[in-house]
Amino acid sequence: MTIDCNALLICDLTQSYAPQGGGGIGTYLREKRAHVLEHTGHRLLQIVPGAEDRVVENGRHIWVEIGADPVRGSPNYRFILRTAAVRAVLARYRPDVIESLCPWVLPWTAIDHRRAFPHTTLVAGYHTDFPNAHVYRVSSELFGDMVARGLRKVSAGYAEATYREFDRVYTLGRDMRAMLASYGVEHVDELALGVDPAVFHPDRRDPALRARLGLEGQGPLLVYAGRLDNEKRADRLLAMFRALPADSGAALLLIGDGKLRDRMVEEARGLPVAFQGFVGDRAELARLVASADIYVSAMADETFGISVLEAQASGLPVVGVASGAMLERVTPALGRLAPVDDADAMARMVMEVWHGDHAAMRAAARAHVIDRFSWKATFDRLLGEIYPRAMDAAATREQALAQHARRYAARALNSAIAGITGAMNGRVRALEAAEGARRWRQAG
Repeated sequence: MTIDCNALLICDLTQSYAPQGGGGIGTYLREKRAHVLEHTGHRLLQIVPGAEDRVVENGRHIWVEIGADPVRGSPNYRFILRTAAVRAVLARYRPDVIESLCPWVLPWTAIDHRRAFPHTTLVAGYHTDFPNAHVYRVSSELFGDMVARGLRKVSAGYAEATYREFDRVYTLGRDMRAMLASYGVEHVDELALGVDPAVFHPDRRDPALRARLGLEGQGPLLVYAGRLDNEKRADRLLAMFRALPADSGAALLLIGDGKLRDRMVEEARGLPVAFQGFVGDRAELARLVASADIYVSAMADETFGISVLEAQASGLPVVGVASGAMLERVTPALGRLAPVDDADAMARMVMEVWHGDHAAMRAAARAHVIDRFSWKATFDRLLGEIYPRAMDAAATREQALAQHARRYAARALNSAIAGITGAMNGRVRALEAAEGARRWRQAG
């Protein structure tokens, strides 16, 4: 099936957006907008949470914010509960394709819209394995393993019930595709995300950054860019940093914001640790990352790792944990992986990378990204392969619905004809009986 580039209105629908502090989804929305407007004839409708209802139409791009309350503990994020407002926007614009980018509430808003407008194609991006990353890991800390496993089973059932309604689902790696298969969701593609290597480049390195940040020492400057929250396990980085040798001369730069920031600032008092906060300017973020020596992350449920790719494009080796997408992103030539939540092992691996062939790792990291990842490849595959498969499935589904409707209408028509015929036959018999009675009276 070939998509007519001038025919589609595509809709992105997500809760996972913040104008400040936004992570991978925010990058994805921005890069997709650029690709659609520069390389296709599609129109793009993007619906996200905001402080108040707002619609901005700019040529082929329509930006819609639905007023929503902030998420407790993560004030940069908001959570849409006013699904009727989203339904009204969808009914107003009637997109050809809706791509759902988060698992909570809004997927069913898209499904409900499709029930009213059956021609709509539904695609879901499974960017986070929420039964494990959100439900199990959080509830295990609060309620223990037994309760957490029960809640994970319930949420896996929710995932199956939700994603089987979509015409196509994509994940960001093989492990997530296998996970969805275990939930009973089989119609799944893989989609690699990308990075802009012209923005994230080793040449942006600023040798004077460390001094300007007031970070002493001649050892490795470690950097992390992302939310400072429990999901990202950002506090484990401080534990790792304390486990480094006292004479390592290391320093740590944390770029991002989140509900753990105040606690982490207090815990890092007296240490060579700088908190940069959220950096919205991509060139400035690239300068900060490229000016470090090693990228560090304790995130155990990374489904793709855009920030890891951006660091590698900047020429940084990575020290992470042996879980999730890190297993694909960080080979021994590109860095090291420690067991999850093992701060001592992570510290040892930082020093191993620093004292190893650091220059070779830097070059290999850059080459790894250049050879395999680009946003153009991402969206060429999404629009040219995944969307057509979803649209074919939607067309098949709509044809099946139409056939069902025709069969139902035929049965109803046959029933009506049978009813009319029966009524007519009954009328004829009644007339015949009346005529017989009349003749009998005349004969008598």
